[in-house]
Amino acid sequence: MTATAPAPSTARDRAAALLPRLALVLAALLATLFTAAAPATAHAALTASDPKEGAVVATAPAQVTLSFSEQVAMGDDSIRVLDPQGKRVDTGELRDMCSGSTVRYGTALHSGLPDGTYTVAWQAVSADSHPISGAFTFSIGAPSATSVALPDRQAGGGPVGIAYGIARYAAYAGFTVLVGGCAFVLACWRRGAAQRPVQKLVLRAWVTLTAATLVMLLLRNPYTGSGEFADAFDLGGLKAVLETKTGAALVSRLLLLGAAALFVAVLFGTFARRQARAGAAGTADGAKTADGAESAGQAEDAAEKDTADLFFGLCIGGSVVSAGIAATWALSEHASTGIQPGIAMPADILHLLAAAAWLGGLAALLVALHKVPGMERDAVRRFSRLAFAAVLILAVTGVYQSWRQLGSWSALTGTAYGRLLLLKVGLVAALVGIAFLSRRWTARLAEAPAEPVAEPDGGPAKAAAASVVSRETSKAPAEAPENPGVPGDPQRAAQLARQRAAVRNARERQARDADPNRAGLRRSVLAEAGVAVALLAVTTLLTSTEPGRAVAQETGRAAGAATAVPDRAVKITLPFDAGGANGKGSVRLQLDPGRVGANTLHLWVESPDGNPLDIPEIKVAFTLSAKDIGPLPLVPERAAPGHWTASGVQLPLAGEWRIDVTVRTSEIDQTTVQKTVKIG
Repeated sequence: MTATAPAPSTARDRAAALLPRLALVLAALLATLFTAAAPATAHAALTASDPKEGAVVATAPAQVTLSFSEQVAMGDDSIRVLDPQGKRVDTGELRDMCSGSTVRYGTALHSGLPDGTYTVAWQAVSADSHPISGAFTFSIGAPSATSVALPDRQAGGGPVGIAYGIARYAAYAGFTVLVGGCAFVLACWRRGAAQRPVQKLVLRAWVTLTAATLVMLLLRNPYTGSGEFADAFDLGGLKAVLETKTGAALVSRLLLLGAAALFVAVLFGTFARRQARAGAAGTADGAKTADGAESAGQAEDAAEKDTADLFFGLCIGGSVVSAGIAATWALSEHASTGIQPGIAMPADILHLLAAAAWLGGLAALLVALHKVPGMERDAVRRFSRLAFAAVLILAVTGVYQSWRQLGSWSALTGTAYGRLLLLKVGLVAALVGIAFLSRRWTARLAEAPAEPVAEPDGGPAKAAAASVVSRETSKAPAEAPENPGVPGDPQRAAQLARQRAAVRNARERQARDADPNRAGLRRSVLAEAGVAVALLAVTTLLTSTEPGRAVAQETGRAAGAATAVPDRAVKITLPFDAGGANGKGSVRLQLDPGRVGANTLHLWVESPDGNPLDIPEIKVAFTLSAKDIGPLPLVPERAAPGHWTASGVQLPLAGEWRIDVTVRTSEIDQTTVQKTVKIG
């Protein structure tokens, strides 16, 4: 009896058949969106500067210093200070002022700088390999117009950033399929080492990972620097990259990929041939009579012993090389920074290996189900057990990484990292749900009767797949005759070769689709692969996003600074006596909101009877003696009779500020009164 694959006969069946394809298309679109996303923030952040952003200092500072939340890499040109005309006024020499947990760098300024607004532009590379940059202004004496435009492009952005992000995603994908495909062959389906579709999948993964690593190494200099593709071939920049932690990790990955190439060559060469000989010995054992069973069994034992040592060596060597490649990420990205790096890096390596075994093995299983009709059911069951173990490892290491990178429940929904993590958890849950359906198809496949292949001596084929192949073979001469046609006619020979190839492909498809359980398993695995593509995209984006713990710390610092400042305006009254006619009165001063940063100043001058007193001139100066800041002079504008105002009054630091108010009541009569108020 010939078994054929059931064709969809209703609209519901056709829709069900299209669902996996739609899931794959959706996953590919998600991957494209995530890879082309805007440059993500990095782990390190600027926490303080001296002078502060927007500060107005009375005298020119001797240097500009920047403080960061964690260690960064900076060069001599990482901090640039520009005057209002755009000319550099720094010495171009970086000063390392780090001490203990304090991360601070600075650059000296030329002496004798005139008054005006100056721009500070900086760029660095954080400890987790991501570039960061920024710019701010401060003023000497009083703010002025400036021709310097603050840069609107973030470090790591632009076309170079997009290309680097694509290479990063390709590297993760190549690693996943390379390691997972090899693990699938060794742990689940040794016969797959001789299958061309599986070999092509693993080899393409190796090429993808190698090419992506080379691209990342070349683009590293422009990615963290100028953002120009031409700088990819700057030998000086490449040398500087090789001296960094990320450059060393990329070079180490290339060296390990050389060892991986040797491993793949042995796996698909020597091991595949020995495995084929072992299978041939087993086939011969089944064809022997009872008298020759003992000798055939001995031959099979010898063949298995011949592959045992090689198999053990491949398992050990493959594990070492895979862990080494995974370590190139763990040693250069988020796991190497923050709290508990000694635990985080091994956990990250295990996480990457488990993800590769699951998702990469899933890709190999999908290719085998689609391209290899005679795949054993035991291989599917073994992969199911392997995937279950990988999911357990992913759950344990993922919970630890989530705690380490988030630090609080609020960061789970209040930061970009936390929201991406929630999306990743949702995709993992969907993947596990589809995997549960795949396990049900696997169970049905195991419960179905075995499918013996056709006997070598021409015996009857009892399985449905063998019946289909036999039936198609009988049709082959009619569809693609073996007669080569007219001798010496290459066009006719090529046509016949194409016909024979088409017939062979049709046989394989019909044999493959003859078992409905195998076809159902293939569809569910295809859906798993589609979700896995989106999961890989989200994981790649997570590696370049600032962890929630770091964001929460920065927010906490900002909130702490804000709550230390009163939430109400500073209001004081200063009596004065300048002498002469109308020389007595009081000044009511209001500084709103009365905190560090920009404020609005209002001054009301009143006579002793409380009426507005219109005087010729009034001036104000702010001094923070504890920090040697000031006096910062200010001349408010007359808004109405007896009322003066000034906006954008900058108070750069918290502390005890002395406010000096100079009141001139006539051409010769003036006095200065003062009051100390607490800001912050």
